[in-house]
Amino acid sequence: MGVSGCGKTSVGKLLSQKTNLPFYDADNFHSDINIKKMKSNMPLTDDDRKPWLETLAYRIKEWELTGGAILACSALKEKYREILCSQTDSIIWVYLQGTFEVINTRLKKRNQHYMKSPLLQSQFDTLEVPKYGLHISIEKPINEIVSIITKKLRLNE
Repeated sequence: MGVSGCGKTSVGKLLSQKTNLPFYDADNFHSDINIKKMKSNMPLTDDDRKPWLETLAYRIKEWELTGGAILACSALKEKYREILCSQTDSIIWVYLQGTFEVINTRLKKRNQHYMKSPLLQSQFDTLEVPKYGLHISIEKPINEIVSIITKKLRLNE
């Protein structure tokens, strides 16, 4: 979890390869309306996010029944994380933390994604840093981040 541009997808994909768990990107579950709004540099509201989060909670429950999965999701507020946990109590949270400056530089280089740097401040404004889970600096190399996760969680490497 973390703001857009912190590396959730890159870390999630590599972690998936290392653990043989399927990887999913929460962005792929957004409605067309939400995507259009973000492409227009309009931040999503809690009402915009609620059906998306409920869909993800249902999917998390499904994935748990088949052995688990890795989900890259912003999960910026505690109440969002509560919705995501509403169908299960086995979520392991990994917060990828970075400064606005580092992440903004990354977002400016990204061309394919609908989330652009003008919305980054709204994500930082919304972010409620969890007091639980693993907190890992995004300034570490991606292989080191994944190694930390697998070692701390004793996942298969």
